[in-house]
Amino acid sequence: MATLAAAALATPLLLASASPSAAHRHDPAEQAAKDAAKLAGKLVQRSSATDAYQHLKKFQQIADTTNGHRAAGSLGHDASAAYVYQQLKKYGYDVSYQQFDFIYTETQAEKLQVLAPAPRDVEIKAMTYTTSTPVGGVKADLAAVPVDATTGCEATDYATGTFTGKIALIKRGGCTFGEKQAAAAAAGAAGAVIYNNTDGVLSGTLGDPATGKIPTGGVTKAEGEKLVADLATGPVNISFEIRQLQQKRSTNNVIAETRGGNAANTVMLGAHLDSVTAGPGINDNGSGSAGLLEVAQELAKSKAKPANKVRFAWWSAEENGLLGSEAYVANLSSLGKKEIKLYLNFDMIASPNYGLFVYDGDDSDGVGAGPGPAGSAQLERDINEFLDKKGKPHEGTDFTGRSDYGPFIEVGIPSGGTFTGAEGIKTAAQAEKFGGTAGVAYDSCYHAKCDNLSNIDMTAFAVNIGVIANAVGTYTHDLSSLRKPVVTVPTDGDAGSGGGLHDGHDHDVTE
Repeated sequence: MATLAAAALATPLLLASASPSAAHRHDPAEQAAKDAAKLAGKLVQRSSATDAYQHLKKFQQIADTTNGHRAAGSLGHDASAAYVYQQLKKYGYDVSYQQFDFIYTETQAEKLQVLAPAPRDVEIKAMTYTTSTPVGGVKADLAAVPVDATTGCEATDYATGTFTGKIALIKRGGCTFGEKQAAAAAAGAAGAVIYNNTDGVLSGTLGDPATGKIPTGGVTKAEGEKLVADLATGPVNISFEIRQLQQKRSTNNVIAETRGGNAANTVMLGAHLDSVTAGPGINDNGSGSAGLLEVAQELAKSKAKPANKVRFAWWSAEENGLLGSEAYVANLSSLGKKEIKLYLNFDMIASPNYGLFVYDGDDSDGVGAGPGPAGSAQLERDINEFLDKKGKPHEGTDFTGRSDYGPFIEVGIPSGGTFTGAEGIKTAAQAEKFGGTAGVAYDSCYHAKCDNLSNIDMTAFAVNIGVIANAVGTYTHDLSSLRKPVVTVPTDGDAGSGGGLHDGHDHDVTE
């Protein structure tokens, strides 16, 4: 990690850690718990969704003046990062940029038209890091890959000569998008259309530029199944155009930490600041970024003397495959990794048709990926207990690898956080539990132009800001809950987002 800047501030509000005199604390653990409860209560009370919304207004204003988005490598993201940086400096944090290079992508065309037997348009999303068709696209026949548990993942899925010069139609699941299109390319396919295995749009990435072999896009489960049905009755001819600008650029993470607190016990929270190029990204992920910024400001205003160092991160290039958090973790020393006692991630915390999802640290739901590193179950329990005290319903969501907790989990750092849903479809049971509309995506504007200020649910926003505030207040003084055993009881849960671990980077990995 780049060395954090230590420029002196005119009015540092977060000073070196100081402990009450021994005469006033008979039991250090008891005192830490009291300090934690007091600060957590204060931060929960003072951290406001209404105030955080002002940050969202700033992000919207930035997008409105920078081509409608805040994507990494663009002026919109640079301005967003500068705004966050300046706010944190003003409140007395040690703040730094962490710069890294990456390949910027911007989709220039994504079109799929059935020409025969019955003409129709099909909505398709270009995969990040796809190769491009010629301008105007290509006309070719479709060929469906037989469906099994690992559809399109192995060379044996592609009968010799069947896919040469054709567009491969592949069901999602079993391996990454990159592996699917590479196998199709090896079989001679001119392009790949991957259809979802769950309801909702399919917006994915191949992982990196070197992986892209043939033009690749994603369509919904319904559209994919309709194309398969059409193929069962005869040939299907399509016009297929996928084009994407790819260019090496630099971008910055914003890292801020308290001046005081024991660095050997670093508490870390993060949210990605970048949007996709399709829209301003106010829920995804202006919401997590603004919530984190609001709580960071309230922590500074509390003038708390933190026992533990608190570090906040606003990641860049998450939408390109968790690149900002990956760069950060890759640059940590072995000591730096050991010092981070926990990482909490907040990505999309105000979805308009929300669910209140808590990352399933102990895999009690038995869905998708296994449990997080030791301590993750405790992070989940602590969030659940806070929500229970507030009378807020909640359920688990799988560690799909779709957001910035991924790189931290990979190096064994306890992780958790909250999420309110992306392109996944709300069930009837969830609508009864959380309100909202069953059969509709948690965020119908996911990765779209309409992810603007009107795409925020203030109730969900407020609940999750409370979660952030409680965690910051608690762990600033007391990490003892991470050592308290969790009794894992099997529960009913789902992926929340509708995503899956082995499907490549879907929103951000898959968000």
